[in-house]
Amino acid sequence: MRTIRTVRQLIAWRSALQRERVTIALVPTMGALHDGHRTLIRAARLACDAVVVSIFVNPTQFGPGEDLDRYPRPFRRDAAMCRAEGVDVIFAPPREEMYHADHRTLVIVAGVSRRWEGEARPGHFEGVATVVTKLLSLVQPDQTFFGQKDYQQSVVVRRLASDLNLPGRIIVCPTVREPDGLALSSRNVYLTPEDRKAASILYQALKAGEAAVRRGTGDAHTIRRVMQGTLKRERRVRIDYLAVCDPESLEPVARIERRVALLGAIRLSGIRLIDNLLVGV
Repeated sequence: MRTIRTVRQLIAWRSALQRERVTIALVPTMGALHDGHRTLIRAARLACDAVVVSIFVNPTQFGPGEDLDRYPRPFRRDAAMCRAEGVDVIFAPPREEMYHADHRTLVIVAGVSRRWEGEARPGHFEGVATVVTKLLSLVQPDQTFFGQKDYQQSVVVRRLASDLNLPGRIIVCPTVREPDGLALSSRNVYLTPEDRKAASILYQALKAGEAAVRRGTGDAHTIRRVMQGTLKRERRVRIDYLAVCDPESLEPVARIERRVALLGAIRLSGIRLIDNLLVGV
C-alpha cells in the first residue's frame, strides 16, 4: 500500500494505471474509519483492480461552530485498516493541496441540497459537492462508493456526477449498523456510555415509521407523529427534523403512494446523529 500526499503524485499514479487499462475504485472518507468504511472498501476491492481510499477532513463542509478542529484523525489506525483490506493507495493530502490560498470556487447542487441537512447545516453540501468534484476529477475512478447512512449526501453526489458528466458510477452501499440499530458513524466516538445506550432511539423511531407504512398508513403527517412519539421516550433528545420525502427529489410528500425516504436528525447531549430508511409500499 502506498500513501500519496500530493495532487501531482496522484495524477501520475492514476495515469499510469489508465494506460494499462486498470480499473480504479474510489472510497472517499474523512478518516476515523469504522466497519461501515470497511464494507465500502471490500465492495470496491471486489469491483475494480485498484482501490483508492481518500482521507481528507474537508474544511469546506464544516460550518461555524461545528467540529472541524476536534474531528477524529487516527491516521495510523486508518492506514492499518486499509492495509488489511488490500487498499492500493491512500490519498491523504494536506489542506493546501486541495484548496490553495486563493481558492474561490464552490460547486452548488440546486434542489436536492436545499432541504433537511441543507437547512440544518448551511453551506455543508456546497463543501461536499466541491470536494467530491475535485476527487472524481483527480482520481477518475470507474466506480465510487458511498454509504446510505448519509442518504441526502448520496442523492446530491449522484445528481452532481450526472449533471457534470463526472467519471465513473456512483455506488451506494447499505448502512452498516450496531446490533441495536445505531448507524455506524465516525462521530459516535463522541458519545458517552449513557448517550450510547440512548442513541439507537433514532433508528427505533424510523423503524416505527416504517411499521406504520407497512400497516397501510398513507398520511405522511401521521408517520411523522409516530416517529416523533418514539423519540419523545428519550427526554434528552432534541429533534432537528423528521421527514417523509420522495427518495429522488427529497421533497416532502403528503401521501405515501410509492417508495419514500424516512429521514431523521437529532441531537443527544450536543452530538448530532442522522439516519434514514427507504420504505416501499
